[in-house]
Amino acid sequence: MEKLNLPQYPIKTKEEGGTVYVFDSIRKKYLVLLPEEWVRQNFIQFLIQDKGYAASLIAIEKGLKLNELQKRADIVIYDHQAQPIVLIECKAPKVKINQEVFEQVARYNMVFRVPYLMVTNGLDHYCAKINFEENSFEFLKELPNYKEL
Repeated sequence: MEKLNLPQYPIKTKEEGGTVYVFDSIRKKYLVLLPEEWVRQNFIQFLIQDKGYAASLIAIEKGLKLNELQKRADIVIYDHQAQPIVLIECKAPKVKINQEVFEQVARYNMVFRVPYLMVTNGLDHYCAKINFEENSFEFLKELPNYKEL
């Protein structure tokens, strides 16, 4: 898989019948290794190992209903009161992070109403802090460590 703009982690993979699988440490199962899944698994390790997020507070492909459509958020992080606080959308490295990607995560946030939004394709990462009272946002240099939230 492609080298990402993240630290390298010992991510478990296996091959069966010509298909490569990657181990999802949150869901505790192997998944087909697609480019977006490679980004997601590496970013999960970044959250846990570098940013201090507890694996037990991370949900993967969290379902949501948006305008009568069933959708799934890539990564949702919760606080210790089980309230969602960070929403992360992962894309394959070849997918450019553009206005459409930001609009997707913003639509999902109409349901979750988290203060931090993040989009990544493994190469480029963007984080925004949402101010619901002023109906505004500001881009941050990086996603804060868990203790800083």
